[in-house]
Amino acid sequence: MPATAPKPVLLELLRCPEPHHAPLAYDREENALTCSECAKVFRVEDGIPVMLLDGASSSYGVNGE
Repeated sequence: MPATAPKPVLLELLRCPEPHHAPLAYDREENALTCSECAKVFRVEDGIPVMLLDGASSSYGVNGE
């Protein structure tokens, strides 16, 4: 089953929940949003971004490497 992407208008409005509130980029292959500032990755489930900091991962891997 293909991943459901968030609507384009939603992607324009979403920002990282960290204090810098940087824009996010959508990765269709990973079905995730990545912060342009801190590189945190937020998964998208059924077209709904999960914007919880506790559930975010880092695109750099473990310990920022």
